[in-house]
Amino acid sequence: MSTSTDGSQASAAGIYNYMLGGTENSAADRAAVAMLTSMFPSVRDVSRANRGFLLRAVREMANAGITQFLDLGSGLPVAPNVHDVAREIQPGARVVYVDNAPAVVAYNRATVDGPGVVTIAGDLTDPKSILDDPRVRATLDFDRPIGLITVAVLHFVPEDARPLLATLRGALAPGSYLALTHACSDTMPPEEAAAGLAIYQRTSNPVNLRTRAEIHDLFDGFEIQDPGVVLVADWRPVAGDIYPERAHESLGGLGRLLP
Repeated sequence: MSTSTDGSQASAAGIYNYMLGGTENSAADRAAVAMLTSMFPSVRDVSRANRGFLLRAVREMANAGITQFLDLGSGLPVAPNVHDVAREIQPGARVVYVDNAPAVVAYNRATVDGPGVVTIAGDLTDPKSILDDPRVRATLDFDRPIGLITVAVLHFVPEDARPLLATLRGALAPGSYLALTHACSDTMPPEEAAAGLAIYQRTSNPVNLRTRAEIHDLFDGFEIQDPGVVLVADWRPVAGDIYPERAHESLGGLGRLLP
């Protein structure tokens, strides 16, 4: 899960930032998006739908009483951010953003960090180091429920992601939530999936697609909330969420950790 820091190679963070209308991206990121868009006209709407899921899931968790969030693979900021949305409902919400790209971490620390909002360098493939980070422990109270966010990040994990999630789950208090989205091989024709994967192979963040069943299994230990693991635009949509192009959409869901 390496990420280019000098702009010479497209990165997942920069590609996603550009597709969401952000400005913190490189020429390599923009070229990769142009290639993706030429092959998959839906790609920008798919990214927007994924971001919409994130914001709705944060609102749902905050409305359920969650006041602290751990956002893994947070990427570059695009307003509104997790802490902005959470604090609309829980003014004292605390958020830790985690990313493995030094350039992303540095930018977030300069522009996003503040009281109760912390960015750390960490890699999802080493969850224990994230959980043990003193800044994480100083910001989040693991004796109370936490909203764990793994949105559009687990498909960059090449190996079985379930042990990583099991480690994270083991550190959470009952009543915690897992918000998760993942690119799915079942939502696109095989030849189109292969073409998209080939583009990401040339970036610093190759993608590993999983099936619907494999994505569902990532919620092991969590009670999946209604409406289940579904296309992200279909997950508790609100007025104004309009995505004309929905091919190749990711799956997403929200799970609650029971005692």
